[in-house]
Amino acid sequence: MQLTQVAASKEQIAELMKYPKDTPIVMTNIIKFKTRTDKGDETGQEAYMRYFKNVQPFIQKAEAKLIWKGTVASTVIGDSKDQPHMILIVEYPSTDHFLQMAMNPEYQKIAVDRTIALEYGGLIACKTMS
Repeated sequence: MQLTQVAASKEQIAELMKYPKDTPIVMTNIIKFKTRTDKGDETGQEAYMRYFKNVQPFIQKAEAKLIWKGTVASTVIGDSKDQPHMILIVEYPSTDHFLQMAMNPEYQKIAVDRTIALEYGGLIACKTMS
C-alpha cells in the first residue's frame, strides 16, 4: 500500500457532513513523516511537532481533547515496511466543532506545517459504539 494522502478531498468532507449533528466524533490521525520537508531544512517530524504545538489553542477553542498520542513501535499485522510513525486520537464534541476549526483562516496558516511535514496524514472519523 502506498500512502500519499495528506488533505481531505471534497467528497470526503461531504461524507463527513452526513455524520449526525451534535454527536461526538473521534478523529484517529495516522501520521507518516517525510524524511525532509520540501524546503529541506528540517525533518518532517520537526515541522509536525511545530504544528502540534501551534494547533493546541485551536483544539482548545474547538472544545476537543487529545485522548491518546503515541509512536508506532511495530506493525503486528499489516505493512511493516510502510508503517506510520505516530497515531493521535482526538475527540470533538461534534463535526461542526471540527469543521469550524479546520476552516478557520488562522488555523489554515499553521496547517501548512502539517502539510509540509507529512508523507501521509490519514484522518479517520470514528463514532463511539454503545
